[in-house]
Amino acid sequence: MKLIVNADDFGYSKGVNLGIMEAHKNGIVTSATMMCNMPGLAHAAELAKAAPGLGVGIHLVLTCGSPVSPDVPSLVDERGEFRKRQEQLEQAEPADIEREFVAQIERFLATGLRPTHLDSHHHVHAHEKVFPIVRRLAERYQLPLRRISMNPSHEAEFQSIKTTHAFDGSFYGEHLTVDTLAQILQQYEGFETVELMCHPAFIDQSVLTGSSYALPRSTELAVLTDERAKEIIRQANIELITYKEIV
Repeated sequence: MKLIVNADDFGYSKGVNLGIMEAHKNGIVTSATMMCNMPGLAHAAELAKAAPGLGVGIHLVLTCGSPVSPDVPSLVDERGEFRKRQEQLEQAEPADIEREFVAQIERFLATGLRPTHLDSHHHVHAHEKVFPIVRRLAERYQLPLRRISMNPSHEAEFQSIKTTHAFDGSFYGEHLTVDTLAQILQQYEGFETVELMCHPAFIDQSVLTGSSYALPRSTELAVLTDERAKEIIRQANIELITYKEIV
């Protein structure tokens, strides 16, 4: 098996950024995806440039913070901020979604980094209103795209786009252990390429006050940097890769 361990929310804050880098340098994280509308973007880009082994993609955002584009009226509330997921997906106009996602991608490119792939915050790209837009952008920018569904009927949606053979988003919550990680990986024996999503971080004030998923991020970091986790990878003959190696 070839495994991508992708840390979401790169760029959210300095604590998140430093936690992701710790999980990469001293753990099993190989990849991260950048929130290009959040305050920690410049800090994350600086860290990424000093860590060429870390694959860095784009974490498209519709449900956290404020937009990059100044002209997306259907995406913002009276404070100029993105709405919560369900309300956002109901009210967002496709033209505004595409305009904002292009602005986020272009802001990433302006850092000088080369993106490895696309995914999205709260998996909004899997929504029926959003997926055609993101698929089109993946094709335009020639980038792989995170698959969410394992439903064979969705294979046609990825015919022209590179992706992994499987995706797992279950490494999440306050009760994670190294054994949890081992159990997750055992499910994918026989798969050629798999992405495991994670959210490691050092907890800072931005995470504590701004994220509904806060303290468990430190648990994730502890598991991902545990020597036993590295041994599980070695014993299972798992090859750690990034989206650069997806062909």
